[in-house]
Amino acid sequence: MKTEKHKKAALRRKYHVRKKVFGTPDRPRLSVFRSNRHICAQIIDDVAGATLVSTSTRAKGLRDHVAYAGNKKAAEVIGEAIAKQALGVGIKCVCFDRNGNKFQGRVKALAEAAKKVGLVF
Repeated sequence: MKTEKHKKAALRRKYHVRKKVFGTPDRPRLSVFRSNRHICAQIIDDVAGATLVSTSTRAKGLRDHVAYAGNKKAAEVIGEAIAKQALGVGIKCVCFDRNGNKFQGRVKALAEAAKKVGLVF
């Protein structure tokens, strides 16, 4: 019963954020998925319905850089990686989709690391 309540609240938060955030070709959406063990980020063009760039703590190149994938240090590594990939493809500006998560902890660490590399929110 309690988990149903939590899932409903999480979905409500997610839809609340997604009402306002929409990725265009000029400014795609940086979506963050956070689980207990991993964190994933992808840059999406919602007009075309295509993922332009994606990375996660499960990616082969990044698995070796993080000892444990469920902490802030891993989120910072993912933030830097996604920003470098985006800049390499020519994406400079994105709109941030926290996917219903609070902007704190790992989600915030990922966003700040991406900003530090040069991605504009």
